Amino acid sequence: MKIIEFVEIERAFKRGVNVLDGVSFDVEQGEVVGLLGCNGAGKTTLISIAMGMLQQQRGEVRLFGLDPIENPLEVKRRVGYVSEDQILPDFLRVREVLHLHRHLFPTWDDDLTADLVTRFDIDLKAKIKTLSKGQARQVALLCAVAHRPEVLLLDEPAGGLDPAVRREFLETAIQLLNESGSTILFSSHHMSDVERMARRVVMLHEGNVLLDNELDDLREQFSLALIPDDGQLDSDALRALPGCLAVRQRNGNLHAILRHGPEDGRALLTGKLGVSVVRCESIPLEEMFIELVGGQA
Repeated sequence: MKIIEFVEIERAFKRGVNVLDGVSFDVEQGEVVGLLGCNGAGKTTLISIAMGMLQQQRGEVRLFGLDPIENPLEVKRRVGYVSEDQILPDFLRVREVLHLHRHLFPTWDDDLTADLVTRFDIDLKAKIKTLSKGQARQVALLCAVAHRPEVLLLDEPAGGLDPAVRREFLETAIQLLNESGSTILFSSHHMSDVERMARRVVMLHEGNVLLDNELDDLREQFSLALIPDDGQLDSDALRALPGCLAVRQRNGNLHAILRHGPEDGRALLTGKLGVSVVRCESIPLEEMFIELVGGQA
């Protein structure tokens, strides 16, 4: 069942320069999808559109089959949201913020709230403005998950947090997934977080979906080929190969990302281009991201 649907989403902030230029993908019920991309790739814009905080200029977005702009209450009551720059009312105390959210969401779970207050060691009497960045983000996460949302939208939720707080933060999201079967779409610059949480990765680049694959497929069915750049092989010939996603020159070698496992990639290069000296190997997610973006530029 499709819980989140993006269909040919376009959005620009400057005339003629689309941040999102026809982005389409779905998120099924119970899926955890990591959204990757460089700064300015459109991750925050896309999540804001899903929340109904921003309207696309073309295309359609649906959550639970509903338009978040036309049905804001029905959508937001079923969604939890945390972003890196999220601002809670700093003049309120933590318990007042929780009290406010408790009355906004009919499915609020007091037992889960108490558990998270204890786990995060949150001072209910403290004013929001006195909290550290990490503590404020933990309060925001508590508000986002305590009503056990069907969808969790996280926009760089752990950005700027120290490793211990970030781990606790992510473990809470994973717990929600395991207990409630929530659907999660999240963006992060921490590849280790993506590999730990996500089953699928969607990579945005220059306004488009550059990659949309299960993590297991990325590990098994993609490879990095390193070919000595001795002037005998043109990079355009590499790009023309079936399944070649990106090519760039680096340290005296041509680097090519292939939509083939290492053995098949090696055989393709040998058979099609006659390349005899080539190293073809599996590639970690972070390195793949760097190679893909660099090879597309």
